[in-house]
Amino acid sequence: MTLSNHDPVRVAALYKFARLGDFEVLRALRTPLAAFCCGRGIKGTLLLAQEGINGTVAGSETDIADLIDYLEAIEGLADLEVKYSRAADMPFHRMKVRLKREIVTMGVEDLDPATSAGTYVAPADWNALISDPGTIVIDTRNAYEVSIGTFEGAIDPHTSSFREFPAWVEKHRDELDGRKVAMFCTGGIRCEKATAYVKSLGLRDVFHLKGGILRYLEEVPAEDSLWQGECFVFDERVSVSHGLAEGDAELCRACRHPLTPEDRLSSHYTTGVSCPHCYEARSDEDRARYAERQRQVELAQAQGREHIGS
Repeated sequence: MTLSNHDPVRVAALYKFARLGDFEVLRALRTPLAAFCCGRGIKGTLLLAQEGINGTVAGSETDIADLIDYLEAIEGLADLEVKYSRAADMPFHRMKVRLKREIVTMGVEDLDPATSAGTYVAPADWNALISDPGTIVIDTRNAYEVSIGTFEGAIDPHTSSFREFPAWVEKHRDELDGRKVAMFCTGGIRCEKATAYVKSLGLRDVFHLKGGILRYLEEVPAEDSLWQGECFVFDERVSVSHGLAEGDAELCRACRHPLTPEDRLSSHYTTGVSCPHCYEARSDEDRARYAERQRQVELAQAQGREHIGS
């Protein structure tokens, strides 16, 4: 489905690395923030940690604008990094405000992206950087995200979680030394933290895409783009493409892996039950359970009810 500026739900993916304070400060922020969102029908997830804020939320245009104003009035959160898009329907089931050790979990102590991240590169300048033969381009997302789209020539570290990224960098450090290192991710937060980590190893020529893939797809015309495929997003839209139009990917409800139209042609694909990525890893008993869950989902839909398990 191609979305337009007339779609009623506004989606905001936001983050900022900032020193927000200790757990007691975060807890004092959490309750009024949750009340603010729930009182306006905003849904999604916001994560608060000592290193900053991260999350994606959705609601009416007015309510999302009010939320951004509310957040930017908090000390340290002025000038949030925000990417806006639209959805035809609410892409989240509920509102959650959570306290975490990290707003994006890498598991490395004493890292401060607010002061030590790499050099921002605007989407308009990104093509020139990654087309330079002296640049190594690294996709800092997980393998299942990379599977449906990435930049031309980018390295896929084949991680299953961001915690694995530091080990991959250390293994390949010698290959990165003396080169320009350009990293990117969905909205900018993972690659910003990744650049801080890479710089902590002594590498200096380190860059990251400002606003991430989402900002690039929003600002760079499709005819000039070096992006291939679609960009996975963590909500019910599953993926977006150029102009942030909703993509063609769907989720396998058995393993949560994004599926391309080609994946859904596989003999191992059954809606809600299995896909080419999980068929061999699941038993017949597993698939029987998934089939019953799918039956309940379809029954709820037929009755006009929402089935959260879908």
